[in-house]
Amino acid sequence: MKFNYQARTKDGQIQAGVVEASSREAAVALLQKHDLFVTLLENIEAAPFWAKSIKIGGISSKDIVAFSRQLAVMFKSNVPLLEALQTLAEGFSAKPNFREKIIKIAEEIEGGSSLSQALSLYPSIFSSFYINMVKSGETSGKLSGDLVYLADHLERDHNFRSKVTGAMIYPAFVLAVAVIVLILMTTMVIPKLTEVLLSTGQELPWVTKVIIFFSDFMRKWILVIIVAFVAIIVGFLRYKQTEEGKKIFDRISLKIPLLGGLSKKVYLTRLAENLSTLISGGLPIAQALEISADVVGNTVYKSILLRTRDEVRRGETISTVLKDYPDEISPLFTQMTVVGEKTGQIDQALMNVVDFYQKETERELDSLISLLEPALIIFLAFIVAFMMIAILMPIYGTVSGM
Repeated sequence: MKFNYQARTKDGQIQAGVVEASSREAAVALLQKHDLFVTLLENIEAAPFWAKSIKIGGISSKDIVAFSRQLAVMFKSNVPLLEALQTLAEGFSAKPNFREKIIKIAEEIEGGSSLSQALSLYPSIFSSFYINMVKSGETSGKLSGDLVYLADHLERDHNFRSKVTGAMIYPAFVLAVAVIVLILMTTMVIPKLTEVLLSTGQELPWVTKVIIFFSDFMRKWILVIIVAFVAIIVGFLRYKQTEEGKKIFDRISLKIPLLGGLSKKVYLTRLAENLSTLISGGLPIAQALEISADVVGNTVYKSILLRTRDEVRRGETISTVLKDYPDEISPLFTQMTVVGEKTGQIDQALMNVVDFYQKETERELDSLISLLEPALIIFLAFIVAFMMIAILMPIYGTVSGM
């Protein structure tokens, strides 16, 4: 079982994180062995998947980018940390949730905690990647530079995600319009025309019978269909939040025709940039691999990174381990890692991978959208044409028989 914990050290400093133990009592005992006084302990897996809430919204990545950049500028200007955070809190007055968190972070620092310790109280806002980069900056005395590097990294990641999401908006809109048109036609327009067509007393074509049957079915069961559809979506999203559901979904997402290859490139881009950023920040490679595993966003790649971390600690190189996963890790990624290891510039080699795959992903997205757009328009036109034929054929037959 995994537990989120918050505890105080002997020095009174606050520490937060995740601990794994067989029970709550075992978790408390384990933390006490490390001289920690537990103040909060929550079971991550306490609720079944159908009882878990679906998280929507929250503090955006753009807010974190702005926070990082502004804090870096103040550090560079020799503004004390506490004063800088108080100023930032005022600047985020339009974001009361984030403002409240910044104020609490400032209070923790005033109480003697370091910035990384204070940020670790909010793992849903500041990832382990972010916290460890800050911790590295505190240790090296280059916190201002690391914050700028973090802001650049988060901004690139945000822009990349926005491009991927934005590319799918138009196809999703066309599909939604097609569904709405279909529902309106079958529940409102077709029933009125059906009365007119049946009043003629003629034998209706099979196309018209199909449309009438579908219209009757939709009118009788539309509420049941909507409720069932919503229930399936909610159940799917909640199940996807569980550990088992995430593993299944992550595995499937890499094998979907057309989209699977695109997903791999997205994850490889994220993986390479995270590793490059952490290594450039001065973190040991094994630690960089562990942190990247936590934030990569896919359980398949997480397991690969964790195994790579273990092998690196035993003396193996990253590239040697990655060669065992040709389906998940591309030859280009592995080869660039080899080059980086030989030259001693693995961070730069990985950034070259990022540049390449970002361009490749954008190109593939453009190609996919260029195929999807006409396909969806043809699909919508087919539905409309089918309905028009079903309606016009009996009308034409009636007029011809007069």
